[in-house]
Amino acid sequence: MSRKSLNTTEKQNKKSGFRFHTFTSLQYHDFRFLITSTFFTSAGNWIQQVTLGWLAYEYTNSAFLTGAVTGIRALPFLFMGPIAGVITDRMDRKRLLIAVHLLLSLLGLSFALLIYSGNLQTWHIFVFSMLSGAGWASGNPVRQALVPNLVPQKDLMNAIALNSAAFNITRMLGPAVGGILIVAVGPATNFFIQAISFFLVTLIVLPIRIPNNNIIETSKHSFSEDFIEGVRYVVKEKTTLALVLLALVPSIFMMPFTQSLMPVFSKDILKVDANGLGYILSSMGLGAFIGTLILASLGNFTHKGKMLFVIGILAGLSLIVFSQTKLLIFSMIIIIFQGAFQMIYHSTNNTIIQTITPNSMRGRVMSIYMLDHGLMPVGALIAGGIAQFYGADIAILIGGTITFSLFILGIFIFKPLWNFKS
Repeated sequence: MSRKSLNTTEKQNKKSGFRFHTFTSLQYHDFRFLITSTFFTSAGNWIQQVTLGWLAYEYTNSAFLTGAVTGIRALPFLFMGPIAGVITDRMDRKRLLIAVHLLLSLLGLSFALLIYSGNLQTWHIFVFSMLSGAGWASGNPVRQALVPNLVPQKDLMNAIALNSAAFNITRMLGPAVGGILIVAVGPATNFFIQAISFFLVTLIVLPIRIPNNNIIETSKHSFSEDFIEGVRYVVKEKTTLALVLLALVPSIFMMPFTQSLMPVFSKDILKVDANGLGYILSSMGLGAFIGTLILASLGNFTHKGKMLFVIGILAGLSLIVFSQTKLLIFSMIIIIFQGAFQMIYHSTNNTIIQTITPNSMRGRVMSIYMLDHGLMPVGALIAGGIAQFYGADIAILIGGTITFSLFILGIFIFKPLWNFKS
């Protein structure tokens, strides 16, 4: 699909009175393929996570090692992400996305066969977790960088929000489906299903056509020169640097406090069982899904900088309020708002950084931007340490207070971002 055909489609939609913003970006043929691939990728990933956690505890009978298996998946974002970013800006992005998912499919198939053979050992689980995390860290910058290649800038926020919605639908349903499949068919079959899911992604991505003016030219520099150029760009561009730094706030002081401490908060503060925990986690996923649809429906509003800070402040406040709830129903209501604020914040941040970044630099910038994923275990350690001494409610209160305070402070430190318009 050429940029000319994109413009033709836009004119046709204007003539037909297309006004409903929520699904605007789905009018673009190639983006529909990408968002469908996001759905299958995310579904396979969430089923994999719950199955891997169950398998780890089954083999080790250790809560610490089970947590370590989950945490080790995030480590590749610290070293693999930046490397993948350089590759994303040096190679054909569609082919790269296909290659990553073919490797993930083969990895899932190999692990399933290992389980079936009866030769699985604990160290195999750690290696698989690390390798699958590396695949996830490699594919994410490519997928993120492709979105602006397939839709015009005016629909970029809508496309990013809908891409997030596809992720959050599977976030709500994936763990439940994974649990059902463990009981029904066993963990090995689960990994076969994941392998098939990742293979389907390669077939879905194949028909995507990137407009000629968005095709990356072959770099004339060395790999290390391109890497350094990406780092220098982020440091030099003050708005980009502000967005990267602000992305660390929820990844260290908000998300780990809600995700890693939720089982403790549910049991010790709310006095509920596993079903109650499931209700809270589902409520958070529902909130995130609602948040993406709200953002998708807003259209291309102008004051994205102010929106970023306001939503970040509200996210911190909602965490503070949540820490003080003592009844399950009130916790569920507040966590819906918290999930929505989190997702609106991330999608807005993502949209701004993709909008202002040149296509030739987008892979490297997005890989640096996504380093926050690799720092989430640090946040989990901080949250766990505070909860160990003072309780989960105090830990979440502290996390919310720090988040709230940092975004208030950020308004004064990053004034150009506060005044950003697009």
